[in-house]
Amino acid sequence: MLQVVQSLGKLEFTLADVYAHASALAKLHPNNAHVRDKIRQQLQVRSLSRLGRGDLGLLTFLGSGSYRLS
Repeated sequence: MLQVVQSLGKLEFTLADVYAHASALAKLHPNNAHVRDKIRQQLQVRSLSRLGRGDLGLLTFLGSGSYRLS
């Protein structure tokens, strides 16, 4: 998932940018029937430490489906 974000080649990106790679992620994880849900979950987990929750903090959630690499 983080490799997809890094492959976008930009510091700020949207959920739609990552969704564009959902089919590639589905091929990597064929047992996951909910790839888009998992994308949202992983983006959330990676941005939570900015809210003081102690998670990874690799991303900053900017609002309205936009993120920035930290």
